[in-house]
Amino acid sequence: MAEVVLFHHVQGLTSGVVAFADELRAVGHTVHTPDLFDGRTFGSLEEGTAYVRQVGFGEVTARGVRAADALPRDVVHAGFSLGVVPAQELAQTRAGARGALLMHACIPVSEFGAAWPAGVPVQVHAMKDDAFFAEDAEAARALVAGSLDAELFLYPGEQHLFADSSLPSYDPDAAMLLTRRAVEFLDVLDGDGRDPR
Repeated sequence: MAEVVLFHHVQGLTSGVVAFADELRAVGHTVHTPDLFDGRTFGSLEEGTAYVRQVGFGEVTARGVRAADALPRDVVHAGFSLGVVPAQELAQTRAGARGALLMHACIPVSEFGAAWPAGVPVQVHAMKDDAFFAEDAEAARALVAGSLDAELFLYPGEQHLFADSSLPSYDPDAAMLLTRRAVEFLDVLDGDGRDPR
C-alpha cells in the first residue's frame, strides 16, 4: 500500500481532514497527518489566516517540511489548500517522492524548481468557480501542460474546502468523487492497480 503524508489547511487539523485520511486508511494506505498548528483549529478561513500571519507563512511551511523528515522518502505528499505548499515543495525537491495530491490549491512550479520532476505523478483537485483557486488555476493548467504525469480535476461549484466534511463548505458529491480519484491514484502508485476493498 502507498504511504501518504497529508498536510492540513489554514483552519487546522480538523476532524474533516482526519476523516479524509481515515478514508484512505480504510482501503489500506498508510496516512500521516502532521499538525502544523500544535492542536489549534479555527472556525473560519479568516481566523486561520490571521494565525498563519502571526506565526509566519514560511514557518508554517517549514514545519511541514520538518514533519516529513521523520518519514520515508518514498511517500506521496498531499495537502489541503495551505497544506499544498509543503506538499508541493516536498514533491518537487525531495528525492524519492512517489507522487502528489494537491487539493484546493496549486503553486507555480517555478517556486520550487525549474520544472515538475519527471516520474512524480500529481493530481490537482479544485472547484471550478472557487475564488481562492482562481489565482492557482493558471499554475495548475501550466503544471498539467508541462507534465505527462499530471491531472487537473475541476468540480462544479464555488466552495473552497469542499472535501472537509467538518466545514460548511463541504460538498459530499464532489468530495466522494475526489476521494475515489485519490484512492485510484494511490492504488496505481502501489503498483497493482487493484481496488483493495
